[in-house]
Amino acid sequence: MGKLAEGIRCRGFFRVQIGAGEGKNAVVVGDSGWIPNTVTNDGLNNYIAGSVGANAGSKQVSHLQLATQTATVNATQASLLGEVYARAVVSPSTIATGTLQVTASWSSSLITAATTIGALGLYNTSSAGTLGAGQTFATSQIQTNQNFSGTYQLRFS
Repeated sequence: MGKLAEGIRCRGFFRVQIGAGEGKNAVVVGDSGWIPNTVTNDGLNNYIAGSVGANAGSKQVSHLQLATQTATVNATQASLLGEVYARAVVSPSTIATGTLQVTASWSSSLITAATTIGALGLYNTSSAGTLGAGQTFATSQIQTNQNFSGTYQLRFS
């Protein structure tokens, strides 16, 4: 038997942005740029491998979550620390060969008090569930008159 010459690698990246204003007057006032993330063990086993095989207990990304966590996310982590606001439903798309992108946003009407945030993560449910991937970013304070958006990519190559 010959050796398998191909392998698949999964890398994840995310970007968060804070905006002010609405419609034509909307402007970005904070942008993290693209940040590499950590795909958790559950993310590898149940979100990725389990979903490909349609295994019982497999999970699909459905929500993004903001948190106050500042310590780097590790592969064994099951949730972000200090989750804030409700988890936002994602809009998924395939933007390039082998790249899943999900986006979600939180409007200023949901932000009832200024909050310092520092992490973003992918989940499979609106509450509870387990972290599939996530990471921290330079903390930023989101104000009650600001909107917040997150874009997450899982790139397979």
